[in-house]
Amino acid sequence: MKGLVTVGLDGTLQAMAAARWAAREAELRRARLLLLHAWIPRAPGPAHASAEEETTGYAPHRITEEARAVILASHPDLAVHVRAVCKDPLDALVKAADESDLLVLGSRGLGAAARFTLGETGLELVTRTAVPTVLVRAQQAVPARIGSGNVTVGVSLHGTCDGLLAFAFETAARRAVMLRAVHGRRLSPYAYNRGGGADRIAAEEAAQIARNELAAALRPWRKKFPDVHVDAQVILESPAPALLHGTVNAELLVVGRRPGGRLLPPRIGHVVQAAVHHAPCPVAVVPFD
Repeated sequence: MKGLVTVGLDGTLQAMAAARWAAREAELRRARLLLLHAWIPRAPGPAHASAEEETTGYAPHRITEEARAVILASHPDLAVHVRAVCKDPLDALVKAADESDLLVLGSRGLGAAARFTLGETGLELVTRTAVPTVLVRAQQAVPARIGSGNVTVGVSLHGTCDGLLAFAFETAARRAVMLRAVHGRRLSPYAYNRGGGADRIAAEEAAQIARNELAAALRPWRKKFPDVHVDAQVILESPAPALLHGTVNAELLVVGRRPGGRLLPPRIGHVVQAAVHHAPCPVAVVPFD
């Protein structure tokens, strides 16, 4: 563990919401918090930062210092560091992620950094980082009462997912909340009758098989985290809507990302896409083998 949580700032409300979420997470982890802002200057020359500030009113260092003041007002004992770099934001965030345990970003930013989480560049960032990345929207601020919700994790059961479950159980344990493990499974075409409805017996058999598989995947983690209450759910529908239906009262939705192989440009799956765009809570994208 590197003991560092990094949040990318762009001066938007979304980024500030991400900073608040990251501050709480850093406290829970007993880690340091890094507030990072990177920008590509519009004014050429060695004095590009001051020249741009004079012509446009844009002050990169002010973004990090104002965020630092806000965070310290509510987290006075937190070790908060700031970094403002004249560098391509994508490259700066990838480098910072390598030095961190967690990367946190504001989702749907309105400025130049909107591409952090949406669009081709944002997806490339998620696929290039080797650490979990959490996406936070402006309306997804810290809950009024800590521990009032749950952590929800989507479990695909296609191969092992130890890295994903480790992150989910550790997160639930730190927050002292329930962990909801959701698996969505489409019924086989053979489970439907001639009228187009699902055969009740076939559906129950499929659900029981899925419940057994989910229980087996969770069993070693339940033993490792005996204090974490686990609600295992099997929902007989496509994984993306099943996962979104399982996010009731969730403080965080955890989804996994497997390596994309040699796909260019890098891609993320439709479940991650759906979670990022539609989840009612912050989303953690966790890379795992």
